[in-house]
Amino acid sequence: MLIDFFFTLKDAKVPVSIKEFLTLLEAMQKQVITTSLDDFYYLARLTLVKDEAHFDKFDRAFGLYFKGIQAAFDDNGSVPLDWLVQRMKRELTPEQIAALEKFGYDQLMDRLRELMKEQKERHEGGNKWIGTGGTSPFGHGGSNPEGIRIGGKGGNRSAVKVWEARSYRDYDGEREIGTRNIKLALRRLRKFARQGAAEELALDDTIRATASNAGYLDIKMQPERKNNIKVLMLFDVGGTMDDHIERTEELFSAARSEFKNMEFFYFHNCVYDYLWKNNRRRHSERFPTWDILRKYPPDTKLIFVGDATMSPYEILQAGGSVEYNNEEAGSAWLARFTAAFPKFIWLNPEPEHIWQYRQSIGIMRQLMNHRMFPLTMDGLERAMRTLSK
Repeated sequence: MLIDFFFTLKDAKVPVSIKEFLTLLEAMQKQVITTSLDDFYYLARLTLVKDEAHFDKFDRAFGLYFKGIQAAFDDNGSVPLDWLVQRMKRELTPEQIAALEKFGYDQLMDRLRELMKEQKERHEGGNKWIGTGGTSPFGHGGSNPEGIRIGGKGGNRSAVKVWEARSYRDYDGEREIGTRNIKLALRRLRKFARQGAAEELALDDTIRATASNAGYLDIKMQPERKNNIKVLMLFDVGGTMDDHIERTEELFSAARSEFKNMEFFYFHNCVYDYLWKNNRRRHSERFPTWDILRKYPPDTKLIFVGDATMSPYEILQAGGSVEYNNEEAGSAWLARFTAAFPKFIWLNPEPEHIWQYRQSIGIMRQLMNHRMFPLTMDGLERAMRTLSK
């Protein structure tokens, strides 16, 4: 049975693997859930879907396979809104309510499919069609002890199924991202290694050594497994970047949470001969750029964050800085950074579709070997893949 479910997910473009499918089967064999379809839905989504971006595809495939109410009518169109406007609410006695015929779930679904094909206009106050204020099992605002509510508010809240407008949508790769989504994307860079003092029990090695020692316990220890990725982030601050403070702060917060070996510095518009770590003391506490280039190893991942929106002179000319007379052009310093750290990217909070209209962004993209990515879910994932190569 579930083999067909697996292929239904594949047809819906959900990237599910055989290993994940076997994990689902193992969980069911061990009875980690009840026989409830809802429990199976959550278990299947947990084991089969690796990325939240595929939740909507999974829901559609699940509904299609298990003949859910939403998937069953996606191809039949929606009920016109004016059919569902409640204009009458009927008061029924307890005897009338008790006399209403109860349908089973399967019969309700079959009957609803028939009505969707037959009904051509709005109805209210009746006992057969999809409408409002009546005793039909289909519609809203009326009374039936076991019906399907379609649109609007219920009468006695006794519906066995609710069909309203879809309240979710496909995840948009161009959507602005939040801290949680940033963390998920940044995790592509994680590279674990065991370094330092041996303070953690090495279970496999202990079992192997004990077996080789004729059953006498031989405990083996190992260093703790840690993420050894090193990240250097350089943030543009001030000026036009004030429009992007919220998203930049979200990125900064997520990066500090995900990467224990992370350093950061600030610059304005373009990097020159010094950077800083505290904007209030940026005139008194400056870090020479040459020291930063020499301090960190070549395998450090370099991430520039800025909108690259400035005068082209600030990038290409000595003395082009708007704050002081820089002796060397910003492009020279950018070349030194990209040579010192071969794994580099630029994250731009400006929408990608306007990049072509800003000369400075075009210049910066060329200097960065076109490794500039927008601060969207899709852009950040592409950026992390580039850094991981």
